[in-house]
Amino acid sequence: MRYPNIRQRHMNEKNKKEVSRDSLSFFDNKLLLISVILLPILVLTYIISLHSYDLVNERISSFCLVGILVFSVLLVYGIVDEIKKPNNMISKMIKLALSSLYVVLFLIIGLILYGSNSQIRNYIIDSAMKTKDHQYFATWLFSAKTIDETLMQAKEETKTELESSNKIEFEKVEYNQKIYANKYEEQILSKENEDDLYKIIKINGTTIGANYKYRGYLVAIYDPSKVKIATSSGAGTHDGAYGEILSIIAKKNKALIAMNAGGFYDPYWNSNGGIPHGLVIKDGKVLSEFRRGINSGGLIGFTKDNRLVLKNMSKEEALKMGIRDAMDWGPFLIVNGKNKFANVKNFTWGTSRSVIGQRKDGIVLFLVIDGGNQPGSYGASYADVAKIMANYGAYNAANLDGGTSTALVENNKYVNNPWNGYQRTIRSLPNAWIVVK
Repeated sequence: MRYPNIRQRHMNEKNKKEVSRDSLSFFDNKLLLISVILLPILVLTYIISLHSYDLVNERISSFCLVGILVFSVLLVYGIVDEIKKPNNMISKMIKLALSSLYVVLFLIIGLILYGSNSQIRNYIIDSAMKTKDHQYFATWLFSAKTIDETLMQAKEETKTELESSNKIEFEKVEYNQKIYANKYEEQILSKENEDDLYKIIKINGTTIGANYKYRGYLVAIYDPSKVKIATSSGAGTHDGAYGEILSIIAKKNKALIAMNAGGFYDPYWNSNGGIPHGLVIKDGKVLSEFRRGINSGGLIGFTKDNRLVLKNMSKEEALKMGIRDAMDWGPFLIVNGKNKFANVKNFTWGTSRSVIGQRKDGIVLFLVIDGGNQPGSYGASYADVAKIMANYGAYNAANLDGGTSTALVENNKYVNNPWNGYQRTIRSLPNAWIVVK
């Protein structure tokens, strides 16, 4: 009677070893293991190749496609073979589920990078393209078209209805009052000297809907006739056109104050700032007329009687209206006293911002907000800068080119901190708004 018990015990031990070995059968099935590991990698690489050839060339893309077909067949064969094995069903399901999760992980990565509304993609593109040395993080993964569309979306953020400003009638200005309507009016209208042409006010705040900190500067220019457009010596639509940094533009024009103005065509991401987007008018003459760089907004300029006009119009219409100095960008933030972004409650897109506006008393406002997630200042959204301009009494206001282009100069020295996403960077520009004596 002892021998059957010994034999039974021997068989139980043998079964345990087989079960133990079967529990590792997934790892012993090398065909299935290799297929599960390589297939999602090949799929992700092929997806990347469809969106950008800078990282994955056409030959590697074709190789990946062939590999996907081969390993898909091998994966199916391996799964069928695994199912046929007489091991524990629960263990089998767990192993197949783990392999599925691995595959799904790579598919999720693909969706994160290339989904129609991917915030990760937007963050990668925005952060990389603000730099000069690390733009390959974006160009390796995404096509030039995707990068352009994403940056454009970042600049527009919120669709606004097309509306034009009317020519305002200037109200009488009373400086150094005893009682002010609010602290913003006091900051604008209190002057140290009666002859002061402008005043710089420090701006600090937090973004709407996210409470990111930002800092910046607002300039009140008391005589709108002193606000002009200035251009780079090499700007134009010709080959070899080039921009100049803001301090050089200011110095050449003997400007007291200068702020960046319009965007520029930059097909190779070299930031030379040579070809300005849209219509540029200086002293009543059209300097250039290249295609527009943004869908919203339009012409931003001053008439010969020094009133700021915001309107999407042709050069013929602009000259007929008597526009003396203008450039093209957008969106318009405040039109005829109406804040177009007043109802935005959630945080949209924060970056460096530049804005120009005018109050009903004729005082012109320049606003720059430092951004790019730099130390001490994350950046601001359209809603944030529109709110700032409304607080300071802007009746009309429009967004200018932002990002690394955002810059403010006083007496040829930078007041703010232009930033490219990683470090201080001074960008070449096609034009600027300046204040002259």
